[in-house]
Amino acid sequence: MEKTILEIEDEIVDEFSFFESWQDKYEYIIELGKKLKGYPEDKQTSDYKVKGCQSSVWLVTDDEEGRIIFKADSDSTIVKGLIALLIRVLNDRTPDEILDAKLEFIAKTGLQQHLAQTRANGLAAMIKQMKMYALAYKAKQLN
Repeated sequence: MEKTILEIEDEIVDEFSFFESWQDKYEYIIELGKKLKGYPEDKQTSDYKVKGCQSSVWLVTDDEEGRIIFKADSDSTIVKGLIALLIRVLNDRTPDEILDAKLEFIAKTGLQQHLAQTRANGLAAMIKQMKMYALAYKAKQLN
């Protein structure tokens, strides 16, 4: 049976609780970024670039039977790890599930407090872009 968004968020919170220091947590995020694969190189263009990120972040979507599939890449390993976490939570979901997601794992893991302001702004921009894609797919489904 498929896990809910909340169940995946709880898993992430549990994983972060294993690490004692923020240095270890950052290294974990970097590892997640290194494992993120599959972004089409020909889509590393300004059309797919997330606005509001200091680092370059590219995000594309596909629609598979009413569910949104995300692929992303970044030139920063830590940002790539952050988008990997977001994809883990929001990938292969309906537009409504994505729009309704509260993404409480960000506060519960301490990410909100421990990211530099520019990275926190970038994280917010990535979330906003993912939700905008969901909104666009939802509008398309209604037509």
